[in-house]
Amino acid sequence: MGIVKISDVMHENLRVASGALSRSINAQAEHWMRIGMLAELHPHLPHNELAQWLIRAEQAGGFDLHTVSTCMDERLEAAR
Repeated sequence: MGIVKISDVMHENLRVASGALSRSINAQAEHWMRIGMLAELHPHLPHNELAQWLIRAEQAGGFDLHTVSTCMDERLEAAR
């Protein structure tokens, strides 16, 4: 675990979003980082598909790039 420095404005955004979504500030920040990372890797995919991939990755043992890639590969193979 490490420390990430963010601006006061982003911290306030996290505080508001975490309260609205019943998550801790850290859990909200991690969620945004996961979605952002996936969005950068797969910019053609809509938010709802990225969220589904996060769920599948969690069911497959947790979120890491290898697990997410495996879930994505399986999904793409099934679509063919």
